[in-house]
Amino acid sequence: MCGIAGTYLWPDGGALTDRLTKILAHRGPDGTGRYSHRAGNGEVNLGHRRLSIIDLSAAGAQPMVADGLALTYNGELYNAPELRAELEGAGVRFRGRSDTEVLLAAWRRWGTDCLPRLRGMFAFAVFDERTGELVLARDQLGIKPLFLLRRGGGLVFSSELKALAGELGGSMRLDETAMVASLLYYWVPDSRCSFREAEKLPPGTWLRLRPDGRTEQRQYFSLRDVANEGAAAARDPAAQPDLAAIVAESTRRHLLSDVPVATFLSGGLDSSYLTALAAQHQPGISAYTIGFRAEDAKFEAMPDDLRHARQVAARFGIDLHEIEIAPQVLDLLPRMTYHLDEPIGDPAAINTFLICTAAREAGVKVLLSGMGADELFAGYRKHLANLLGVRYQRLPGLVRRPVAAMVDRLPVATARRGYRSVRFAKRFLSFAELPEETAFRRSYTMYDRPELLELLNPDLAGAVDDVLTEHADTYHDNTLTDAVNRMCLADSRMFLPGLNLAYTDRASMAASTEVRVPFVDVDVVRAAFAIPGNRKIVGRKGKVALKQAASGVLPDEIVHRPKGLFSAPLRAWMSRDLAPLVREVIHDGALVNSGFLRREALEKLVAEDAAGMQDRSKHLWHILTLEYWYRGAMAAGAGESPSVVHAFPGKRETGNYEEQQ
Repeated sequence: MCGIAGTYLWPDGGALTDRLTKILAHRGPDGTGRYSHRAGNGEVNLGHRRLSIIDLSAAGAQPMVADGLALTYNGELYNAPELRAELEGAGVRFRGRSDTEVLLAAWRRWGTDCLPRLRGMFAFAVFDERTGELVLARDQLGIKPLFLLRRGGGLVFSSELKALAGELGGSMRLDETAMVASLLYYWVPDSRCSFREAEKLPPGTWLRLRPDGRTEQRQYFSLRDVANEGAAAARDPAAQPDLAAIVAESTRRHLLSDVPVATFLSGGLDSSYLTALAAQHQPGISAYTIGFRAEDAKFEAMPDDLRHARQVAARFGIDLHEIEIAPQVLDLLPRMTYHLDEPIGDPAAINTFLICTAAREAGVKVLLSGMGADELFAGYRKHLANLLGVRYQRLPGLVRRPVAAMVDRLPVATARRGYRSVRFAKRFLSFAELPEETAFRRSYTMYDRPELLELLNPDLAGAVDDVLTEHADTYHDNTLTDAVNRMCLADSRMFLPGLNLAYTDRASMAASTEVRVPFVDVDVVRAAFAIPGNRKIVGRKGKVALKQAASGVLPDEIVHRPKGLFSAPLRAWMSRDLAPLVREVIHDGALVNSGFLRREALEKLVAEDAAGMQDRSKHLWHILTLEYWYRGAMAAGAGESPSVVHAFPGKRETGNYEEQQ
């Protein structure tokens, strides 16, 4: 796991690559390097920061150059041993044991045809000295990031957007539509970027640049196609995959490392399953879990996940490390906003960072996470809730109207505690009577269209409609007849890469650690979409197929326990520790002063939350993260670099945020 950066046919590209690579130092504190070569009438520069995981010797250093090819690579190939054996059988001789060398040899032999054969997580750039061509590639499922900026025939790329913004901010403009999207979702979809000139290479895609300025971009892997193919298998009972064997094999592969590997262990199904499987291969493996202050957990009505994590640890002989997250962790908000690159309002990023920091301090560089299981196997409450919504619509209006009125009158919290069931009921009724795609979107996003329009500058109505249309287009872009798998596909294409994989990568790399996600594996994904929805949700139970697979490993009380939360007690934090900061942002924040957000609408959110009738804690938390991100984006453009243009309809401004106060 590393950080990569580089330039192609870019003026002063060598010096720029060095500066970009320096910004990525946290991704790879174990080594650094740069490669330069002539390309047409210009040159290519490849930079690298190394986090040594496999083959810790100099033989694994990057950029790696051999026989006219140069590679800078971020990731892990879990089928590297099999690929190495195949290449050795064809006469290839290796000088080291790194998967980087395997990837370089595979590229030399098969070119872009090697990409579908790779099983892992990766983003890389490979340069051919003979043709002068540069190719960028990203893994099938979007686990590893790759940001780029094109100008003329030239290009700059980096593992992190902050590097591009910090060095090229003078010529980059904030994308207000991406910011609108972040308000809707509390994250920026992978199809968008917070700066207009920058872009993300899509998952399962490669991009070729030639010295004459021509470019070619192709998709080599499509989740939509995998889901459509899986639908045919789902109709054939004989074609059902052995999910337990596939997950076990993926977990075994993800343990490939020359340094210690640990796990996240929340006590929920996904992390417990992976930790138990990992312990079969590495007895006494370490695991890390989080807890909260007792008063915060009580106020939030949070389940006692620690008890279950301890139970799993005791049963499988796991060395469990517990980390308490207390309000002083909120001092990390500006730092986390910087590291997350884009406005991401999920407090789970802080959890991830603290776990990874503790692991790194204990000498652990690699952790396994259960990320992805909920998206693939319908484990979120929203999946079941949307099915229940269809049934709810069949009830007569004479029944639905009194129920809605009663729930509307119930408080979500009092001064001493919150009512989790009431929050869920209000959330359910906010989308239960909507059409399928709209209901699914509303079941996990922050606002409906009227609420979002009320919050924003009126001239951004078109951006709101663009974001909503994009969601609808993505949701309907398949031929599936299975409603559960339609939701799983939408989550796997949007929610997983846009939020969960994004914050996991940035937060873990901020602590110089690597997080691996065995469920987000091409073989597991193919198996997941070959399972019909009626095996994922049965009655009122979600993720049933995965529970059946795990039942051969885990005790029933872990397999069938209610779903836990890898989140934070936001209501407690907002009503107590963060209240002064919320007031500051509403009354004199950069987003309000710029004209992007309306002060009156923010005041309404605060009042609703304070009254205890609506839970607006997540909304307000994301407003804080967006505010800090916006300040940082302006500072990057006006302070350390030339000015960023941050204009919103009806109000234009340039300059440093601090200068505007």
